[in-house]
Amino acid sequence: MNGIVIIDKPAGKTSHDIVSEVKKIMGAKKAGHTGTLDPMATGVLPICLNEATKLAQFLSGENKEYLATMLLGIKTDTLDTEGEITGQSDKFVRDEEIKAALAQMVGKIRQVPPAYSAVKYCGEPLYKYARKGIFLETAAREVEIYSIVVEDISFPRVTFRIACSKGTYIRSICSDVGEMLGCGACLCGLRRLRSGLFSADMAVSLENYEREEKKCELLAKMLPMTKSLPLLTGIEVEEDFANKLRDGMQPTVATMQLHVLPFLEAGDMIKFVSRGGSLVAVAEMLAPVSKFSEFDGKHQAAKIVRVFNNVNN
Repeated sequence: MNGIVIIDKPAGKTSHDIVSEVKKIMGAKKAGHTGTLDPMATGVLPICLNEATKLAQFLSGENKEYLATMLLGIKTDTLDTEGEITGQSDKFVRDEEIKAALAQMVGKIRQVPPAYSAVKYCGEPLYKYARKGIFLETAAREVEIYSIVVEDISFPRVTFRIACSKGTYIRSICSDVGEMLGCGACLCGLRRLRSGLFSADMAVSLENYEREEKKCELLAKMLPMTKSLPLLTGIEVEEDFANKLRDGMQPTVATMQLHVLPFLEAGDMIKFVSRGGSLVAVAEMLAPVSKFSEFDGKHQAAKIVRVFNNVNN
C-alpha cells in the first residue's frame, strides 16, 4: 500500500491529527502530509502512505489555492479568530477600497511568519515560544501571490479566492490588508481548494465513517506514486537498470544514452520509471542531453535525489 490519498480536512483538527487517523484506518506503517493546514482551516490535505512518504519533499513546494474569508475591524494576536482580540475598529470601508487593497497584494511580496506559526527556530515552532510570551524576530520571506479574486463582500466580511506560492500565510494577507485600510482585519475562514495537482474534487471526507468502508474508499481513490509527479519528465528503464539505481548507481552519460531521452537541460528534474510501471527514482540532470557527445561516457549525467524501493506503486 504505497500512494497518496487526498483528505478533506475538517475544522478543529490539526494536520497531524488527520495523518494519525488515516494511518490507523489504512493500517500503514508510515504516513505524512505535504503541507500543514491550521486547525481552523478545511480542505485539501494530501497524505502520503508508506513508500510514498519519500515524495513529500517534491510535493510540499507546489502552489496552493484557497477560499478565504477576512473579518474587517478585528485584530488578534494570532491574526485569525482563534486568537485573543488586540484591537477593534468600527470604521466603514467601501467595497472599492477593499478590492484595491487586495489587488495591491498580488505579485511577489515579503512576509514575516506569524508569531503563532509552525516555522521553527532552534528546533522549536514559533507558536511554542509565543505561548510562553516570547515573541521572536524572524526574517521576512518572499512569497508570490498569483491572483486574488473577490467572491463576496458582506461588510465586515470579505470572501476571496487566492492562488499563491508555498509558504504563504493567508492570515498575514488579511492582517496586512486591514492595516492598509486603517481598520485592522483577521482571518475568519479558510478552505484549501488545491495543492499542486491535488484538488477538492479528489478529496475524501473523514466525517462519520465506518473504518472498513472508509479504507475501501481511500484505496479506490489512492493516487499511485507513478502519477504523483506529472510535471517531471519520465524515462522508462529496464528492471536491471532500475535495480542498479536502487543499489546506488549514479547515471552516467554512457548509461543514459542506452535509453530514449527527450530534450533535457542541466537542472531539469526527471523520474525513472520501470517498464513494469513502478517509480524507481527522482534525479536532477547535471548535463544537457544536447551536449552528451562532448563528454566522456563515464561523466555523471544525473544526480539521484531519491530512490524508491521495488514495490507496487
